[in-house]
Formats: sequence, C-alpha cells, structure tokens
Amino acid sequence: MKPAPFEYHAPITVEEAVSVLQSYGDAAKVLAGGQSLMPLLNFRLARPAAIVDINGIEGLDYLRRDGGWLAIGALARQRAAELSSLVAENCPLLAEALPLVGHFQIRNRGTILGSLAHADPAAELGAVALALGAELTIQGPNGSRLVRADQFFVSYLTTALAPDELLVEARFPMAQPRTGYAFVEFARRHGDFALVGVAAVVSRNNGANRCSDVRLAFTGVGPVPVLITDPEGVLRGQPLEPAGMNAFAERAAASLKPDSDIQASGEYRRELACVLAGQALEAAAARSRGD
Repeated sequence: MKPAPFEYHAPITVEEAVSVLQSYGDAAKVLAGGQSLMPLLNFRLARPAAIVDINGIEGLDYLRRDGGWLAIGALARQRAAELSSLVAENCPLLAEALPLVGHFQIRNRGTILGSLAHADPAAELGAVALALGAELTIQGPNGSRLVRADQFFVSYLTTALAPDELLVEARFPMAQPRTGYAFVEFARRHGDFALVGVAAVVSRNNGANRCSDVRLAFTGVGPVPVLITDPEGVLRGQPLEPAGMNAFAERAAASLKPDSDIQASGEYRRELACVLAGQALEAAAARSRGD
C-alpha cells in the first residue's frame, strides 16, 4: 500500500519545525530516519495531515562530549553511533545495544532519538536510556525543557512530547569507574524485535567486590520499558557473586507484569526476563572488575 495524502514540509531550523508542528496540532508527524514512520504510513496505520521532514536542519547529527555527558543530536544515525569510538569508549551500554537494533540497513537511516520518540516498548534504546538515567532535551513554542528518561515514556508508542514539540537532544552519562554495563536480549531471529531485552548497570565499592548500586531496565514486558532499581538495598553492599545477583534477578522479574500475545505468554516473558537479567547482571559485574 501507499500512504494517504499529506502535506510535506522541510524546515531548515528547529524553530521553523516547531512552528509547523504547532500549526497542525496533533495532525503532523516528524520524519527523521523514517524507519518506524514509513511502514506506518505505507500500511495507513498512520494518516497524518502533514509530514515535517527535519533532515534539512543542519547541525543536528552530532555525537560529542559535553562535560560528563555524551550528547546526541536528533539526526545522529544509529549506525554512526554504532561505529563511533567516542560512543564505544564513553557509553559502552549504548554501544553494546546498537548492533541489536534491526539490521544495519535500518541503522544506516534510523536515528537514536527517533527510536526514543517512537517509544516502541520492545525497542532496545529506551531500556538503555532508562538504565543510564539519560536526559532528553525537548524544544517547543515556549523554549526548551529537560525531561529525564524515567519521565519520558508514558504508554505504548506515547511519550511526554506534546504535538508541537521536537526531541532535539539526548544526553547519556559517561561511563564511570568501577561500573560495568551489559545488554542482552532474546529474539527469534537476528533483526527481529526481541521477546525480552535487559540492560544492566552494576557499580562496585572501591577496593571491594561488593555492589554499591544496581539498575535493570527491561524491554518487551509492558507498554513501556521498565526500570528496576534497588531502593531497599537488597543487593547493595553484598558480594558480587552469582547467587546474590540471580536472587536479585528473580526479585526483579517477579515484579514484572507482561501481557500475553501471539509471540509469547506473559508467564514465558517473565521467566525469560529472569534468566536474561541474571546473565546481564553477571556480565556487568565482571566488567565492573575489569574482567
């Protein structure tokens, strides 16, 4: 099928893009990489009155250090970040997750911020943003605002973005000493959306093989990516050994409430989440020790 008729706009500044979005209300869609939007248009699952193509806006394709953050612009392609030594050295969790996003042909055009804004709960990058505590810069008619990743995802394919706002930058904290990162997932075939994915961040105490902080973020287990931390200190202060990490993985998975669908039952997804969380925690713990 082909898209329903729409008006096409190609702004050359962020301000112009926001102005166009404001004039259409919720009847416009933003085009960056198009890897999520175009299939929706072709199957007429989305029928916007206007497409706002931001690819003509210069200076939004950056990957750069900004203090203690890795700053990523709205037009930075997933493949560029995947191949970037800056990303590999300073944001290893993002670097590990990116090769799992679709196929490289998709990553050649797809943008990191486009994936976040699309908010598919099975997508890898939302979990990465949650696990790392990323911050997102949103531009609207009244200026810019900063939103934490844990406040950005609202529901299935729904975010904190207003119809007249544009996601212009994502900021991921730089990798910290004595902290390990890991991303694991299970998909039927490479390139498919994973049934479940898990991002893990494990920090250890200075000079001791004990946990000082832990964060898990899951995909494929609900309408939004799910973040699990350790506010009660179940793992904090404990030795980074398989038994303790597996117990924490079981506790985290037990709190999940995935729905059943044609791909898998909710019970299967929960069990898979437990197994993958244990694997991710062990890998992240090993990396925190430099293994």
